[in-house]
Amino acid sequence: MSLVNSREIFKKAYAGGYAIGAFNVNNMEIVQGITEAAAELKAPVILQASAGARKYATHTYLVKLVEAAVIEHPEIPIVLHLDHGPSYEVCKDCVDGGFTSVMFDGSSKPYEENIAETKKVVEYAHARNVTVEAELGRLAGIEDAVNVDNDKAQFTDPDQVQDFVSRTGVDSLAIAIGTSHGAYKFKPGQKPQLRFDILKEVSDRLPGFPIVLHGASSVPQEYVKMVNQYGGKMPDAIGIPEEMLRKAATMAVCKINVDSDLRLAMTASIRKHFAEHPEHFDPRQYLGDGRAAIKAVVEHKINCVLGCAGKADD
Repeated sequence: MSLVNSREIFKKAYAGGYAIGAFNVNNMEIVQGITEAAAELKAPVILQASAGARKYATHTYLVKLVEAAVIEHPEIPIVLHLDHGPSYEVCKDCVDGGFTSVMFDGSSKPYEENIAETKKVVEYAHARNVTVEAELGRLAGIEDAVNVDNDKAQFTDPDQVQDFVSRTGVDSLAIAIGTSHGAYKFKPGQKPQLRFDILKEVSDRLPGFPIVLHGASSVPQEYVKMVNQYGGKMPDAIGIPEEMLRKAATMAVCKINVDSDLRLAMTASIRKHFAEHPEHFDPRQYLGDGRAAIKAVVEHKINCVLGCAGKADD
């Protein structure tokens, strides 16, 4: 099996009431941990690269790592997706360079400008069988080059979604209903809330259309505790409760983005490894622990949050 775009797997996810995990990748161990988990559970998976990942690992290395995963695991559908493409030029570069799905993030732009630029990306991508995700509304938080203050975040306006989708031709839409980027999504004592009323209204207006949740890491407290126990400083790191994400997956959400949870798991396991084995200096030793932690997180997400285990055979 070669890399696929998101069109068919989203159609199946919507009909089946589950979501596909979109996991950010930066290096070999992360790619391996994610795809080993997905293959064992027979789950479709999206591997996505941000602008920061492309700068760190370079475009070519990321593409070749993901292509290697396809060779290793031909039994599962794998999508290579650009996360938060900031411009038409970057999206075009990824389409030309082997990505099978791209996101153009025009959420910071005026509405009409977002439409015009998104449509331009769609026209180029669709001519090459690449699917396109766009965003309406703005999530707070920090993820690589995406940095939005809380006072500048805004929920998606359901009154705009039909017009936006029909005029741009996008294949999926990221909406803002209360998730946020990074590991510090809520203040201490603040009760996490997602606007399921907005999600329902959007899905009512766009029946059968795939919705995406960004900033959907749960920030597992066992890894936060481990980071802090072994010399880290991550006070008050709080994420989205997993039961809320599972509910979203049973509605119209077909793609749930996870990045911070992977970073936490890898960092915590490596810190623990160094504390317990101060004599080790072979990267394969501590990066092996990091890869195992990534795999465990993805297995948990597939089984307990996404509901997509066994769906690769559908």
